Amino acid sequence: MLKKINDFLVGIPMTIVGGVFLVISLVLSPTGNKIPVDPAWVSVIICGIPLLYLSIWRIIHNHGISKISSALLISIAMIAAIAIGDLFAAGEVAFIMAIGTILEEKTTERAKKGLKKLISLTPQQGRRILNGKEEMIAVEDIKMHDILRVLPGETIPVDGDIIEGTTSVDQSIMTGESLPVDKTVGDSVFCGTVNRFGSIDIRASKLGENSSLQKLIRMVEEVESKKAPMARIADKTASWLVPVALLIAIVTLIITKGIVRAVTVLVVFCPCALVLATPTAIMAAIGQATKHGVIIKSGEALERMGKVETVAFDKTGTLTNGNLVVKDIYPFENDIAKSLLLRLTASAESYSEHPLAKAITAYAKEENIELLEVEDFHMLPGKGISAVIRGEKLFCGNAAFLKEQRIKINGMAEQILEQFRSEGKAVILVADIEKLLGAVTFSDTLRDTSADMIESLRKIGTHAVLLTGDHKQTAEYFAKQVGITDVHAGLLPEQKVSEIVALQKADKTVCMIGDGVNDAPALKTADVSVAMGAMGSDIAIEAADIALMSDDIGKIPYLKRLSNACVKTIKFSISLSLLINFVAITLSILGLLTPTTGALVHNCGSCLVVLIAALLYDRKFE
Repeated sequence: MLKKINDFLVGIPMTIVGGVFLVISLVLSPTGNKIPVDPAWVSVIICGIPLLYLSIWRIIHNHGISKISSALLISIAMIAAIAIGDLFAAGEVAFIMAIGTILEEKTTERAKKGLKKLISLTPQQGRRILNGKEEMIAVEDIKMHDILRVLPGETIPVDGDIIEGTTSVDQSIMTGESLPVDKTVGDSVFCGTVNRFGSIDIRASKLGENSSLQKLIRMVEEVESKKAPMARIADKTASWLVPVALLIAIVTLIITKGIVRAVTVLVVFCPCALVLATPTAIMAAIGQATKHGVIIKSGEALERMGKVETVAFDKTGTLTNGNLVVKDIYPFENDIAKSLLLRLTASAESYSEHPLAKAITAYAKEENIELLEVEDFHMLPGKGISAVIRGEKLFCGNAAFLKEQRIKINGMAEQILEQFRSEGKAVILVADIEKLLGAVTFSDTLRDTSADMIESLRKIGTHAVLLTGDHKQTAEYFAKQVGITDVHAGLLPEQKVSEIVALQKADKTVCMIGDGVNDAPALKTADVSVAMGAMGSDIAIEAADIALMSDDIGKIPYLKRLSNACVKTIKFSISLSLLINFVAITLSILGLLTPTTGALVHNCGSCLVVLIAALLYDRKFE
């Protein structure tokens, strides 16, 4: 019953009602108008009951020193003011506390839907091969070493090893790689990844809770459970504030023999300005960030961002745009022009669904290249394609595929290909039945602001690290382009987590920035995390503390400066509120303040804290 009453009274609507009646009481007092019941009683009931409920609940349920809170001190002051008949003072301290609680709750709400979406990726069925026959069974019925067939477009139901077939697998959910990875007999595949092209048979190697996807889910769950809500600064100080306030009030009563002075000390000692200092500054900073397209989910995240020393970046979709584009059309034969090589390759690849094929056909279209008629098209998943164009057979694929067709790749071509790889480029080799004709390269593109952003972070003393699932050569190439020297490549999600934990063990406060599902555990493990909002996965956005809705990576230095300013504002407001309290206590002991005038002084201090925080909203952080 008490909880239902408390739940009804807390919140914005009833707090507003309490504030209205408090103002009515203040207006009527100087006029001398007598009414049967002081309107301040409404404020005392609406704002005071939740305060008393919170104080008693903490005394009963909390342990040790945490039983003593700012709510307890304000409750004592409220009861003391009621006892001497100063209802306005009682209602005022309760009302200010209610406002502080509402503001704090608004700053600490966080989205937690990402875990549900991650769980929804778990496959429900698999195609088991038993005695030469296919049968669809539930994933939970799959046993170790069962043979499973995965057709193109299907999600791989369990971790396993390929025993037959070749394909390309989209495993961005696990590694964040921008391209499907070619797989053949003997290679491992992961639960939850998508088979893009060829049909494969796999032998189940990890089931249920041991699968890679379930490990990913558990990591998000475990780290989420370790995240503590932002501690209330007023409650941190309450362990000494309550006994000090009571001691000073008792000493004042003994020396001056004035109960009014003692109650005034309790009223002005209430840490309402202290309670307001943190949430109001945080709300102003979050509002400022929202205007700039940065969504900050909690005050705790904003506070920690100001302490960040190391920023860890994912590559694809974070430092880069995440879109593959054609970079080079490179003929190996003098008698073939670039335009002809492009035309032949785009024509041959026009029947393929591979991302590289789509990229080159789109590029040919942009260049107004007319495609040629294709005959006898064949695709070998994970290797390449063959097609007949103008009566000539053409092969497009990787080096291993061309060698299978007995196409020689000489030393000079190998050097050129190695150069392309060192630049982080994917390559399609093009050949006829006799010789290598040329190569078409593809690359992700850096965001325009990435290099300047890294330089800005360096100038404010923040170290940058690259954590990516891409190959080492690709990672190092892009890292060099933006000015990152600390590179860790070829990482699975749990390895990204390990790298972040290692940095934290070295006493570094780490911010992780990513955009993919595979980044979720790393985002959760970092002290504070930022997700790319416009292109990033929903899971990454909801796993992170902060989201960049415009995908402008250049806002990271702005975010750091804003966080620093917010922390400084909070510290200044707390110091100012303590100074005001000290002066008010002195005046109360001297008898220069009454509970009512003390409450007004106390209220002015709270308003001043809010004003200082409001100035943060419009400050420039370019």
